[in-house]
Amino acid sequence: MKRLATCLAATIWMLGSAVAGAGDAVKAGQSDWPNWRGPLGTGVSPDGNPPVEWSEREGRNIRWKTPLPGLGHSTPIVSGDRIFITTAIPFGEPLPPRYSKAPGAHDNLPVTHRHKFVVIAVDRASGRILWQKTVREALPHEGHHQTASLASNSPVSDGESVYASFGSYGLYCLDFDGRERWHADFGLLHPLHGHGEGSSPALANETVVVNCDHEGESFIVALDKRTGERRWKVKRDEVTSWSSPIIIEQGGRSQVIVNGTNRMRGYDLQTGNVLWECGGLSSNVVASPVYADGMVFAGSSYEKRIFLALRLDGAQGDLTGTNRVAWTRKQGTPYVPSPLLYGDFLYFLGHYQGVLTRVNAKTGADSPGAFRLAGIQDVYASPVAAANRLYITDRDGVTVVVSHADKPKFLAENRVDDRINASASIAGREFFLRGEHNLYCIAEE
Repeated sequence: MKRLATCLAATIWMLGSAVAGAGDAVKAGQSDWPNWRGPLGTGVSPDGNPPVEWSEREGRNIRWKTPLPGLGHSTPIVSGDRIFITTAIPFGEPLPPRYSKAPGAHDNLPVTHRHKFVVIAVDRASGRILWQKTVREALPHEGHHQTASLASNSPVSDGESVYASFGSYGLYCLDFDGRERWHADFGLLHPLHGHGEGSSPALANETVVVNCDHEGESFIVALDKRTGERRWKVKRDEVTSWSSPIIIEQGGRSQVIVNGTNRMRGYDLQTGNVLWECGGLSSNVVASPVYADGMVFAGSSYEKRIFLALRLDGAQGDLTGTNRVAWTRKQGTPYVPSPLLYGDFLYFLGHYQGVLTRVNAKTGADSPGAFRLAGIQDVYASPVAAANRLYITDRDGVTVVVSHADKPKFLAENRVDDRINASASIAGREFFLRGEHNLYCIAEE
């Protein structure tokens, strides 16, 4: 496959500082997408080369389309010849609607049925469902926002097992044939406004990490990936967040990084001890951080807009207001979609609208800064990238493709006939989209 020199240089830089959160998963190969932000944890597939154009209505470059049961917004992950997704399926007789009693609840859907919490394995080549494992049946203790789901936490795989979190309804380790190896329960969580849960697990160095920020006693927990045995659990002085943790390798030490309203923190992966912390983000943190080359980047946008870039070499203690803060930004910061780190450049969507900002990751300088993406407007999915191209998908099923360049160029506008909230996956020459009703494999004919 031909690769431009700029793409190769970017890939070398990123591989040299790869996220340890992809560590165990990378064993399955760079052509996989083993967790919700890909093999590098940055939203980039280093050797991917999916199509630029497709159309469901014209039948162009849609290799297969598989109907999915239930509802879920988790990203499809790819490991070898299998795709894993999660979903929640209502069953049984309808119940009297039960609405969330959370303070400030709004725009929520009521609980009207018991649900099956399900992990599904799909054949990568054909789209055929290989197995469908119900890991739990329960009456949800509360509903969720009308744009959310009961299966928004994305799974992760190390090439041998798949680890699927349903938040309040447990974390499950299954083998590739759908047999349960272990499961762990962390109790019921109560997110702000009853809007639902969404933080995905992270995996590295034989350890699975789950973050649980809610309106009760928040905590972060690490488990042995082989047995499910708890390695450590640490209380967090945090309110609700939906951000997923990442695991990085910095200075010969693995650490877990988690965004939060009060502090962004780095935890020692072995002990759970806080290594460093930094204040300044907004409340209602949703976007996950990204990391490369000794720097971590995190943003939020709610009652205020803020983006932080931190230098982690030798970072210790409280970094707030110190020279470890390389730069900050107060415009165009992300809310729901997480940022994308591609080579020396950082991309993020303003709030969840169709305005994309490109800055130099080292300095925060505009390169070229913010520009509007024609054709899309309401974006919940996080942007992904491969082969010097960015793919941004909105909730109406429209994916805009733009070039990864100093002056990004519009390349294509594509559409599928489905509602899209889940972030896409790129594996090799394939692009996977998970809609509310279908799973799509987009590949050149």
